[in-house]
Amino acid sequence: MPAHEFEGIEIINSELIREFAEDRKGILDVRAKTKQGKQIDIEIQILPTEFMPERTMFYWSKMYISQIKPGDPYSKLKKCITINIVDFKCTPLKKLHSSYHLAEDTTAYRLTDILEVHFLEMPKLNDLEISRDEFDHVVEWMEFLEAKSKGVIEMLAEKNQDIKKAYDILQIISKDEKARMLYDAREAELRDQLSRIETAENKGRAKGKAEAICQYLEARFGAESQALQETIQTITDSDVLSRITNRIFAVDQLDHATSIVQDNLVSQ
Repeated sequence: MPAHEFEGIEIINSELIREFAEDRKGILDVRAKTKQGKQIDIEIQILPTEFMPERTMFYWSKMYISQIKPGDPYSKLKKCITINIVDFKCTPLKKLHSSYHLAEDTTAYRLTDILEVHFLEMPKLNDLEISRDEFDHVVEWMEFLEAKSKGVIEMLAEKNQDIKKAYDILQIISKDEKARMLYDAREAELRDQLSRIETAENKGRAKGKAEAICQYLEARFGAESQALQETIQTITDSDVLSRITNRIFAVDQLDHATSIVQDNLVSQ
């Protein structure tokens, strides 16, 4: 997308910094709108999530249909772009960055340009079998997000002026005590959450997995999730609980969590 389209971007929904006690999903989400009206959703997903393509299309469709009300002409519908930056592999492709559009099967004729989906799979940066263009700006951004040392970040900032701007902003934010505390608390919570999942899996017992799910439901939704927790505790099939675990940590609404549990109970 040309750089000039980003002039005057309006952030219409940002979850980058939330009180950590309310944010235990391992997800960061930014919604933006360009001056031409294009909608852009950028999501950073930390925890492995089953059915990621289906989940992506579900939230893309919600973003798309939210643009018009009953009686509005279809001409009001603008392009919607979803960018998923994920810390796990979710496609079999030997590519760091894959992009998708709505195209005809044999001729690749693009039916419409309203749909655009991107996956940036961070673990593939370490896959030596995947070739990459070190001067590709998308790859540079992925390396920036993955960078563990100040030296690597500064090298990338020298190559890419946009990364330099982002790095300068991060340096300013890092001096803000509250921002640092929120970041540290969020990192600690994420580590704890991953540890709970790993512990349950290592035990290999349904009880451990059920406890991990219930702990998450209690932390995320409080007393309102009590009935769902009781249902979880009645499940003795370890495979069913594994499937629920793979999906439930990505939900942000209790009814979505309930649907995941019910779907897996039906499929037993």
